[in-house]
Amino acid sequence: MARATRPAAGSVAPEPAEAAPEVRSEATRGESHGRRVRRALLRRFRRPGALLGVVLLLVLLAAAVLAPSIRRHDPTAIHYRALQVGPDAEFWFGTDDLGRSVFARVLHGLRTSLWIGAASVGLALVIGVPLGLVAGYAGGRLDAAIVRLLEIDLAFPSILLAIAIVAVLGPGTMNTVYAIAASTVPIYALTVRSTTRALAQRDYVQAARALGASDGRILLRHLLPGVVPPLLVITTVNVGSAVLAAAGLGYLGLGAQPPTPELGTMLSEARAYLRQAWWMSVFPGLTITCLVLGMNLVGDALGDVYDVRAAGKRG
Repeated sequence: MARATRPAAGSVAPEPAEAAPEVRSEATRGESHGRRVRRALLRRFRRPGALLGVVLLLVLLAAAVLAPSIRRHDPTAIHYRALQVGPDAEFWFGTDDLGRSVFARVLHGLRTSLWIGAASVGLALVIGVPLGLVAGYAGGRLDAAIVRLLEIDLAFPSILLAIAIVAVLGPGTMNTVYAIAASTVPIYALTVRSTTRALAQRDYVQAARALGASDGRILLRHLLPGVVPPLLVITTVNVGSAVLAAAGLGYLGLGAQPPTPELGTMLSEARAYLRQAWWMSVFPGLTITCLVLGMNLVGDALGDVYDVRAAGKRG
């Protein structure tokens, strides 16, 4: 039996074989694309509009996270000797008609609104992304059936659909999340479907099929990463839209119920005191405006970087 020969002492070991040109070119293309995206992100977020959006979001997120530490008063505590007191050193944003600190209620209302927006968008993603992937990849009757269901959902204006769902389920924070998510699912599902249909024709997907890759592997390894950029843009914008929808439901009395602070509910409570207690409505309204503006500015910047137009907004 022949033995494996060892290199002689002092001899130079052979160098490892170079990677195949195709592998190197693929890796090089991936690295250059990543560098281009990073440069585009840095360049775009140095512009005043995008920078303003980032600053607004960071300030509001920090205020929401640190609310228990900086609120100064309990948001539900009633101060009978300070009914509708204007902004001063003790109550920075004044008090409402029950003597509750508007500053503390705005901070905790911001937490509630952000939670509703993030939870509703997250739930819509969990439902919409698999539907879009399956519809775009499978095609045929399954695709047609999923699209018909989504079009039925789209036939109803989002706020009316949310009101109808909350009217059936009852007012409350979780029911608000379900209602907003139900009206947002078609946006994600149809966006993912159209992107998946385009990606499914790419050479690397056809090569994976030819090599015998399973449908699940193709969906998760090759198609799902390709739908992330448009989802990132649409999600950023839709969190702001979800906050607006939650505020609208709260204003109508269908959102978070007292004593839970919520920005839309605070605006509803303040509408009877616009003349004598302007601070009750101004500060919650400014908070909603800054939050939605920040989300839209950041989403617009991401859309420019990834060349995605956030047409996924629903009326």
